[in-house]
Amino acid sequence: MSTFTAPKGTYDLLPPRSATVLAIRAALSAPLRRAGYGYVETPVFEDVKLFSRGVGESTDIVSKEMYTLTTKGGDDLALRPEGTASVVRAALQANLHRLGNLPVKLWYGGSFYRYEKAQKGRYRQFAQVGAEAIGAEDPALDAELIILADDAFRALGLRDYRLLLNSLGDKQCRPVYRAALQAFLAGLDLDEDTRRRAEINPLRVLDDKREAVQAQLVDAPRLRDYLCEDCKAYDEQVRELLTLAGVAFVDDPKLVRGLDYYTRTTFEFVHDGLGAQSAIGGGGRYDGLSEMLGGPALPSVGWGLGVDRTELALEAEGIVLDLPATTEVYAVALGEEAKNVLFAKVTELRRAGVATDLAFGVKGIKNAMKSADRSGARFALVAGDRDLAEGVVQLKDLTTGEQVPVALEALVTTLKEKQL
Repeated sequence: MSTFTAPKGTYDLLPPRSATVLAIRAALSAPLRRAGYGYVETPVFEDVKLFSRGVGESTDIVSKEMYTLTTKGGDDLALRPEGTASVVRAALQANLHRLGNLPVKLWYGGSFYRYEKAQKGRYRQFAQVGAEAIGAEDPALDAELIILADDAFRALGLRDYRLLLNSLGDKQCRPVYRAALQAFLAGLDLDEDTRRRAEINPLRVLDDKREAVQAQLVDAPRLRDYLCEDCKAYDEQVRELLTLAGVAFVDDPKLVRGLDYYTRTTFEFVHDGLGAQSAIGGGGRYDGLSEMLGGPALPSVGWGLGVDRTELALEAEGIVLDLPATTEVYAVALGEEAKNVLFAKVTELRRAGVATDLAFGVKGIKNAMKSADRSGARFALVAGDRDLAEGVVQLKDLTTGEQVPVALEALVTTLKEKQL
């Protein structure tokens, strides 16, 4: 056994599971690509101030969970704990907002890092697919992104999830609600850390998952009752568009999400089969983030969908994705001369688009055919000296057991005709 193991809260992604995860990533991003979102990739580490300023110093992410480091040159960096701040930074740095085609629509995928209590569905390195639409204030854009996420989950076959929806208001109406909420929280029996959080950002207290805290929040003032007329109208339009698209949602007045930059629309997809770690994705509108990062006013909206959580949701519903076989044809050579000939044919088949493998280092026909069965291939190619003398190889259907000789020159054509 190896001396080393993967760090706590991480895991190795290996076949055959890795094929499922790749398929999940592709399915989550497919609706985005159809809707005009272009791919963006940012560094896995950034200036630590990008996250403390954008995500919020009062959040658990910044105050407790970021992996930080100081370089030999004295730069303070952090492994990215989320994707939005990095993507907005990249768009601003490249001046994408000045190209005259707003919103800038971007999608990304990759790993993110948070130092938190490791458990199933909550890892210290986790994967997400995310999307950001930067530079437009339009309820149709909020609805579009929510619909695209819903389409992605449904395309994977998921059904046992719910969409939670709320509005956090804007800089006009939220201060009034903030004051009312602080006054309410001041009368509760809260620990010192929670009281300190209530002074900095009282909405974060609503996101507290502890039952003792939630029990005291039953009669907390509802943000919806404090929305200004503009925010009410915006919220109603988002809901109307979702309803027209057939996307069901549940109002959740306590939904605030864990990041400080959200305004107006906020949403979360939760799955009933995952226990405590029920969120499989979420996001919202963040109209002031660009300005927090030193850019111009660029109202924006986005989301992140958890690849790990989506995989767990599929398992909870008993859904097995229909994945293409990694190997369609498996070649077995009986002798060195036959191996040289089949090696060339394997290369030819691969170049023709047929997933083909060869029995490497396997001694004996019996062991080689066991390897062919384990490969999941539909056909086996078997050739020995007598076959080569006749200019043929034996093509065996591993499902039916039927075996027929095929001329070497016609091998690629024959297999292509079988829709491989």
